[in-house]
Amino acid sequence: MTHNRIRMFNTKETYPEQKLDNDLCQVVVARGAMVFVRGQIGQDLDTSQNVGVGDVEAQAEQAMKNIDMLLREAGSELSHITKIVIYLVDPRYRETVYRTVGKWLKGVYPVSTGLVVSALARPEWLVEIDVTAVIPE
Repeated sequence: MTHNRIRMFNTKETYPEQKLDNDLCQVVVARGAMVFVRGQIGQDLDTSQNVGVGDVEAQAEQAMKNIDMLLREAGSELSHITKIVIYLVDPRYRETVYRTVGKWLKGVYPVSTGLVVSALARPEWLVEIDVTAVIPE
Protein backbone atom coordinates (compact mmCIF):
# COMPACT_ATOMS: atom_id res chain seq x y z
CA MET A 1 0.00 0.00 0.00
CA THR A 2 1.34 3.43 -0.93
CA HIS A 3 -0.73 5.35 1.61
CA ASN A 4 -3.08 5.01 4.56
CA ARG A 5 -6.29 7.01 4.88
CA ILE A 6 -7.45 7.91 8.42
CA ARG A 7 -10.99 8.95 9.47
CA MET A 8 -12.67 8.41 6.13
CA PHE A 9 -16.09 10.00 5.64
CA ASN A 10 -18.58 10.96 2.97
CA THR A 11 -19.80 14.52 2.55
CA LYS A 12 -23.45 13.47 2.28
CA GLU A 13 -23.36 12.73 6.05
CA THR A 14 -21.17 15.72 6.95
CA TYR A 15 -23.13 18.29 4.95
CA PRO A 16 -26.68 16.85 4.81
CA GLU A 17 -28.16 20.18 3.68
CA GLN A 18 -26.03 20.11 0.53
CA LYS A 19 -26.27 17.72 -2.40
CA LEU A 20 -22.74 16.32 -2.09
CA ASP A 21 -21.41 12.78 -2.29
CA ASN A 22 -17.62 12.99 -1.98
CA ASP A 23 -15.45 10.36 -0.31
CA LEU A 24 -12.79 12.17 1.76
CA CYS A 25 -10.64 11.61 4.82
CA GLN A 26 -9.06 13.72 7.54
CA VAL A 27 -5.47 12.45 7.06
CA VAL A 28 -3.41 10.68 4.41
CA VAL A 29 -0.12 9.06 5.40
CA ALA A 30 1.88 8.69 2.20
CA ARG A 31 4.67 6.23 1.51
CA GLY A 32 7.89 7.82 2.61
CA ALA A 33 6.20 8.80 5.89
CA MET A 34 4.58 12.05 4.76
CA VAL A 35 1.34 13.04 6.50
CA PHE A 36 -1.19 15.38 4.86
CA VAL A 37 -3.88 16.67 7.21
CA ARG A 38 -7.14 17.98 5.82
CA GLY A 39 -7.90 21.61 6.64
CA GLN A 40 -9.21 21.79 10.19
CA ILE A 41 -11.75 24.27 11.48
CA GLY A 42 -13.57 24.99 14.73
CA GLN A 43 -15.45 21.71 14.76
CA ASP A 44 -15.27 18.78 17.14
CA LEU A 45 -14.22 15.79 15.01
CA ASP A 46 -16.09 13.27 17.15
CA THR A 47 -19.43 15.07 17.27
CA SER A 48 -19.26 17.35 14.18
CA GLN A 49 -20.46 20.18 16.44
CA ASN A 50 -19.15 23.66 15.68
CA VAL A 51 -16.95 25.16 18.39
CA GLY A 52 -16.52 28.88 18.96
CA VAL A 53 -19.10 30.26 16.55
CA GLY A 54 -18.21 33.95 16.20
CA ASP A 55 -14.94 33.45 18.14
CA VAL A 56 -11.90 33.10 15.87
CA GLU A 57 -9.56 32.31 18.78
CA ALA A 58 -11.74 29.40 19.95
CA GLN A 59 -11.97 28.12 16.37
CA ALA A 60 -8.19 28.27 15.91
CA GLU A 61 -7.71 26.50 19.23
CA GLN A 62 -10.11 23.71 18.18
CA ALA A 63 -8.43 23.40 14.77
CA MET A 64 -5.02 22.97 16.42
CA LYS A 65 -6.49 20.49 18.91
CA ASN A 66 -7.83 18.50 15.95
CA ILE A 67 -4.48 18.66 14.16
CA ASP A 68 -2.67 17.43 17.26
CA MET A 69 -5.09 14.52 17.64
CA LEU A 70 -5.01 13.57 13.94
CA LEU A 71 -1.22 13.65 13.74
CA ARG A 72 -1.01 11.33 16.75
CA GLU A 73 -3.52 8.97 15.13
CA ALA A 74 -1.27 8.97 12.04
CA GLY A 75 1.87 8.18 14.04
CA SER A 76 3.30 11.70 13.99
CA GLU A 77 3.07 14.76 16.24
CA LEU A 78 3.05 18.55 16.17
CA SER A 79 6.85 18.75 16.34
CA HIS A 80 7.03 16.97 12.98
CA ILE A 81 4.97 19.55 11.07
CA THR A 82 6.88 20.78 8.02
CA LYS A 83 4.30 23.14 6.51
CA ILE A 84 1.23 24.98 7.74
CA VAL A 85 -1.34 26.88 5.69
CA ILE A 86 -3.76 29.23 7.45
CA TYR A 87 -6.90 30.52 5.74
CA LEU A 88 -8.66 33.54 7.27
CA VAL A 89 -11.91 35.17 6.19
CA ASP A 90 -10.79 38.52 7.63
CA PRO A 91 -7.22 39.89 7.78
CA ARG A 92 -8.00 41.40 11.20
CA TYR A 93 -8.04 37.84 12.61
CA ARG A 94 -4.38 37.28 11.71
CA GLU A 95 -2.78 38.32 14.99
CA THR A 96 -5.22 36.35 17.15
CA VAL A 97 -4.97 33.19 15.03
CA TYR A 98 -1.19 33.31 14.62
CA ARG A 99 -0.77 33.83 18.38
CA THR A 100 -2.93 30.74 19.02
CA VAL A 101 -1.09 28.64 16.43
CA GLY A 102 2.27 29.87 17.73
CA LYS A 103 1.42 28.61 21.20
CA TRP A 104 0.88 25.10 19.77
CA LEU A 105 3.97 25.16 17.51
CA LYS A 106 6.55 26.80 19.79
CA GLY A 107 10.00 25.57 18.69
CA VAL A 108 8.73 23.71 15.59
CA TYR A 109 9.68 26.24 12.82
CA PRO A 110 7.51 24.99 9.92
CA VAL A 111 7.25 26.87 6.64
CA SER A 112 4.03 28.86 6.66
CA THR A 113 1.56 30.33 4.21
CA GLY A 114 -1.27 32.63 5.21
CA LEU A 115 -4.19 33.46 2.96
CA VAL A 116 -7.20 35.70 3.26
CA VAL A 117 -10.16 34.17 1.46
CA SER A 118 -13.65 35.50 0.78
CA ALA A 119 -15.30 32.58 2.60
CA LEU A 120 -14.84 29.06 3.89
CA ALA A 121 -17.21 26.12 3.31
CA ARG A 122 -19.66 27.31 5.98
CA PRO A 123 -20.40 30.91 6.94
CA GLU A 124 -19.75 30.30 10.66
CA TRP A 125 -16.17 29.16 10.02
CA LEU A 126 -13.64 32.00 10.36
CA VAL A 127 -10.34 30.11 10.09
CA GLU A 128 -9.11 26.88 8.52
CA ILE A 129 -5.68 25.35 9.09
CA ASP A 130 -4.03 22.53 7.19
CA VAL A 131 -0.63 20.97 7.78
CA THR A 132 1.87 18.63 6.24
CA ALA A 133 4.06 16.61 8.57
CA VAL A 134 6.39 13.63 8.56
CA ILE A 135 6.67 10.45 10.58
CA PRO A 136 10.26 10.16 11.79
CA GLU A 137 12.17 6.98 11.07
